[in-house]
Amino acid sequence: MRQMAAAVIGAAMLFSCAGAGEAPTADAGKPAPKAEAGKAKAKRADPILAQVEDVPGLPRALLIGDSISMGYTLPVRELLKGKANVHRPQANCSSTVVGLENLDKWLGERKWDVIHFNWGLHDLKYVDDKNNLADAAAGKQCVPLPEYEKNLRQLVERLKKTGAKLIWCATTPVPEGAAGRVPGDEVKYNQAAARVMAEAGVEINDLHAFAAPKLKDIQQPKNVHFTADGSKQLAQVVAERIAKALGK
Repeated sequence: MRQMAAAVIGAAMLFSCAGAGEAPTADAGKPAPKAEAGKAKAKRADPILAQVEDVPGLPRALLIGDSISMGYTLPVRELLKGKANVHRPQANCSSTVVGLENLDKWLGERKWDVIHFNWGLHDLKYVDDKNNLADAAAGKQCVPLPEYEKNLRQLVERLKKTGAKLIWCATTPVPEGAAGRVPGDEVKYNQAAARVMAEAGVEINDLHAFAAPKLKDIQQPKNVHFTADGSKQLAQVVAERIAKALGK
């Protein structure tokens, strides 16, 4: 299961500004139709993105986020087993731009008791004119800070209409050497997010503060993604906050 989760997160690496967030394949040639069908089938079967069948009588929690949240989805489900039905969109939720385009679909029509959400690492990254990750000097930032804050306000306004208990998850650290990102940018984006959440009265789960002191132990080298154990540690914090919000 650990190897499967790592493979899925790798396949969903942070890539284009407006796309679903899938990384380019190693083979630049166009796959044959059968290969494409096989990939689609494998994606549908993936446990992280699989649709969850609700256990009647349990509250419903929704995780919204990019591949960092994908990394902690399964352990959060396990930690909250018997306490909550834990769902996530069947996609990498990417940037605030993608969020604005897809949030209604992700929310659906059923009631949510808690929504734990984040956007950030896709917004602050730099890409070139071919949407490949690029150095800041050579690329363009996907969603500049003022636009990010504006988008986030719109997203929070929509989320509040659900009546769910909302928990904003602070964007996790960008380490030195991470492709397409500048360490410290996530702090600026988190500060903007904190302003939005304070105005809206939304609780903050500061995973940045939790992860920063122990990055060498829980994060992959020169990479924004976490080790399997690191994702489990993030999951523990996320599950505890959701359980508290549910009054468990």
